[in-house]
Amino acid sequence: MTKVFLICGKICSGKTVYAEQLRIKHKAILLSVDEIMLSIFGLYTGSLHDEYTKSIKEMLLKKTLEIIEVHVSVILDWGFWTKKEREYVRNYFKDHHIEYEFYYIDIPNEEWKKRIEQRNYLVQTKEIQAYFVDENLLNKTNRLFEIPDQNEIDLWIKS
Repeated sequence: MTKVFLICGKICSGKTVYAEQLRIKHKAILLSVDEIMLSIFGLYTGSLHDEYTKSIKEMLLKKTLEIIEVHVSVILDWGFWTKKEREYVRNYFKDHHIEYEFYYIDIPNEEWKKRIEQRNYLVQTKEIQAYFVDENLLNKTNRLFEIPDQNEIDLWIKS
């Protein structure tokens, strides 16, 4: 049965690694906002980043409907940082009668800091194309990310 897998978690929590495992296991299509943003705009979108991200998310939700229509599961890897966004997406798929599952990648703060340092090193050495997590992005994450309630999540993954 086809469904949508929604991957929730902070930046550098392991969402994309987990999403890739789901992609292989379920023979699903992985749709990542970061992948599109980095491919089109590179690392620096400045003050337009949030506006571009919002547009891409809306486009990916519509694309998900097309993919599900041809009986292929979809993984949405974009963090779902706020309760409001998680609720919106749940209602979106309920309204379209599409089965979905929410996964939350829960990471202890010490491990999170290590992963941020590792990612930043790999970005600086150009071994990966990803966002460098500077103080501004770290503050934004801490300010905006709302840990989900147990009733919002189908599978709580300790990282």
